[in-house]
Amino acid sequence: MTSSLALSNGLRMPQIGLGVYLVTDVAVCESSVKAALDSGYRLIDTAMAYRNERAVGRGIRSSGVPRDEIFLTTKLWPSDYGYEKARAAIAASLERLDCGHIDLLLQHQPVGDVQGAWRAMEEAVDAGTVRAIGVSNFTAADLGELLPKARIAPVVDQVELHPHWQQPDLLPYLAAHDIVPEAWYPLGHGARKLLDEPAVASAARAHGKSAVQVILRWHVQRGFVAIPKSTDPAHIAANIDVFDFELTAGEMADINALGKERPMFRMPRRLMKAVMPLARPRALP
Repeated sequence: MTSSLALSNGLRMPQIGLGVYLVTDVAVCESSVKAALDSGYRLIDTAMAYRNERAVGRGIRSSGVPRDEIFLTTKLWPSDYGYEKARAAIAASLERLDCGHIDLLLQHQPVGDVQGAWRAMEEAVDAGTVRAIGVSNFTAADLGELLPKARIAPVVDQVELHPHWQQPDLLPYLAAHDIVPEAWYPLGHGARKLLDEPAVASAARAHGKSAVQVILRWHVQRGFVAIPKSTDPAHIAANIDVFDFELTAGEMADINALGKERPMFRMPRRLMKAVMPLARPRALP
């Protein structure tokens, strides 16, 4: 059993998915996608910049899972922003994935010609090659610049999000604009300082689950989407095994109280501008 969230355009998006950031080995990426789908995942998240879209597509096609049951996400990198560049990049991504359509297409970073790329993304929705569009790493201020000019509103903002960084400024803005928060760092990169938090450890003992599963369950109950990354089939299976228990109101409150003042992964805007032209970023989710 899994759960999904209704997006503002009527589509439903699974709450737990597989992320494949930095899974550059073709065979490993393909087998990880297949293992995830075999374990019940129906959300797969990749990006043009990850250079593994072909492997992701092969994993999907070899899984035997009907395409209409899978929610496939990819992202445009800023070097492909601008109307004409984005049109070409979307076509290239569709060719690499070879899965018929893209369920969710995101802008990867809020730099460059965001508006021009957004027009191309909207046209892809009109054409039916993309079913929904959204953003990644956008702040409330970034969204405030995009939304007034957007004909089709973003349905998702994929950001760093976990119990130690709960996006206190962004989440209210997303809720007000019916944009679903999606966590690309749902476990804080597996940092022991998060996994070993007493509130997390206590809930894990109470439910006979791991700390990782408790945190992923927290995401589910908060109404977030989470895309933990793993290439280990056992870990992949364990990460989606979070729908047979429920954290109590007290446990949720204790974990909610773990929020810190700063994210773990800090992305200076000047760094984003410096790496924007790169076709294959190595350190940017």
